Formats: sequence, structure tokens, C-alpha cells
Amino acid sequence: MIMNDTDNKNGMMGYVRVIHTVPDAPNVDIYADNKLIVSNLAYSKYTDYLSVPEGRYKISLYVAGTKNTPVLTNMLTVPKNSYLTVAAVGTLSDMEFLEIDDANIDQTLGKADIRFLHLSPNAPAVDITLPDGTVIFSNVIFEQITPYIEVEPMNYTLQVRVSGTDDVVLTVPNVNLSADKFYTVYAIGFAGKEPELQALLLIDGK
Repeated sequence: MIMNDTDNKNGMMGYVRVIHTVPDAPNVDIYADNKLIVSNLAYSKYTDYLSVPEGRYKISLYVAGTKNTPVLTNMLTVPKNSYLTVAAVGTLSDMEFLEIDDANIDQTLGKADIRFLHLSPNAPAVDITLPDGTVIFSNVIFEQITPYIEVEPMNYTLQVRVSGTDDVVLTVPNVNLSADKFYTVYAIGFAGKEPELQALLLIDGK
């Protein structure tokens, strides 16, 4: 997974980033076709998008600083002009890769688009609401990625509630959305134990 100037000039590139959302896992190294591409990635951290020639790659995850037996291996197809996020998800004893297509819809000029991704391995289904109880996304289960929705660009406070209830398990202030951008809110961590639930707001695509 090495950037090639010729491929880049010919528009043959895709873009891939990696995020570590496994709450009880150590720091990790990521290899593509046995080449180190991400080093010592800690829980809740993520990379910038990496420029990648279109193609199919063997992605392997190792405990950082080791290269004996991979914790996880999967194949990843990178189409040209695509933006992908590869998330390490689950728990240390039950880990997998989740491939996520980013910024993959048309956007209305002057609007923002946002979606939600539930990656807390022990949390129940949740609703994403505004503080007044208005439901934005409902009954989102573990590993579910909602569709993007179009909203006005402004600063929001979001709440994560146990689905169908008023039980707020996480408040996410200062969700500042700019026009002409795509965003994903990642809910990660454990419900009821450490590391506790938290939200990450990532800008998707260009």
C-alpha cells in the first residue's frame, strides 16, 4: 500500500484511514501486504487518510512492536476515488475489521451531512437525539452505520439514549458542523466500566 505518483496523477488512487475502537486492546501496528502502514495506534486514535493505489490488499493487525502472529487479518478492496475507514472493532477476545464507505453520497451546497456509528461492544441499542428529545437516529445497534442525514451547519449538542427511553447514557456537546462537509459520530468505549463511553467526531472524505 505505497503511494505511486503515476497512479495519483492518473486518478487511480483511493484513500484509506484506520481507527482503533477496541476498548480493551493494546496499541496496534497495521500492515498492508506485509508493509507497515500504521505504527503504535492507540485506542480511540485514528490516522489521516492515506493515499492508496486502487487494488486489493491483505490487511493485518498486530500488537504494537510484534510481528509473530496477527491478531486479525482481512482483505480490503480499495476502488479509485473512494474514501474508506477501516475500524478495528469489538473486544480483544472478539475483534474484527469493519469497512466503512465515507462521503459516498451527493451533497447539497451549503448543508452539512452527519451519521452515527455504534461501536460500543457491550452497549444496547441506542437513539441519538437532541436535548429536547427530538430523535435523529433510532434503535441503532452495535456495528450499525446510519445513513447520512442533511442538516444545517451549526453547533449541536447530541444525546445518546437507551433506545425507546429517556435514559441518557452520553451527552456530546459542541458538535460543530461546517457547510459542505460530511461527518461521522463514533460512539466507542464500554457501558458501565472503563474505558467509559465517549464520542469521536470525524470529518469524512475530502
